[in-house]
Amino acid sequence: MNHLFILLGIESWKPVVSSLLLPPLPFILLMLLGARLILPRRGLGWLVVLTSAGLMYLSTTSGAATALSKLLLKPPAALGVERLAQLKAQVQGKQPVAIVVLGGGMERYAPEYGVSSLNTISLERLRYGLWLARETGAPVMFSGGVGWGLTDATPEAQIAAQIAAQEFGRPLKWLEDKSRDTRENAAHAVAMLKSAGINHVLLVTHDFHMARASRAFGEAAGEAIRIEPAPMGLAKGSSASWSAWLPSTRGMTQVHNVLHEIVGLATGA
Repeated sequence: MNHLFILLGIESWKPVVSSLLLPPLPFILLMLLGARLILPRRGLGWLVVLTSAGLMYLSTTSGAATALSKLLLKPPAALGVERLAQLKAQVQGKQPVAIVVLGGGMERYAPEYGVSSLNTISLERLRYGLWLARETGAPVMFSGGVGWGLTDATPEAQIAAQIAAQEFGRPLKWLEDKSRDTRENAAHAVAMLKSAGINHVLLVTHDFHMARASRAFGEAAGEAIRIEPAPMGLAKGSSASWSAWLPSTRGMTQVHNVLHEIVGLATGA
């Protein structure tokens, strides 16, 4: 699918197509179809309406997001204390290990700062990548350019570099600021790391994004670079377990993110 968009020269349509395929629009259309069927086929019409209403409800719950993620995305576990100690020893032994943080979006202009900024997802990834660098001593690359459909924005990696140096006091080693999606993240980042002699990458992104990111980086790296997942965003909420099945804006966002990744995996994006 990704290659088809490129072949047709409509790469900038990818965010639009993604929005049309994800909730709530498909469920709204399904509900309207059910309403239309009620007159000629009452039973079938009500079944479609109630099914679409149930799916729309589930699309706003954290419980549904967690279930879908475990079933279809199978995110890896976080790096443990022992693994971090092993990685630190590898870096101290001069083994060529690098941390790659994948961008997840930016704010073209943040009025409170007077400049461009990273969105919440990218900031969380950057923070974990820099923490991982402190714990292991490995250098950090941030990968992210300007998304599809944007032409006059500051590349995400450049914003990340400024935040890393000025606010965290940890300058980035490499900036990959040409990519527009996960596949381009992998292609450009791997090319840079190969030229730098890196043969082991700790790949930092959210747990829901890791399956697609690992696939893209694995295909780009081949046998030359080992790709090791370093997922973040795995913390569970502090609320009671039953509350995960209540509708919430957090649940809606989580379901959207998980479904976006499932569609991306299925279409080869």
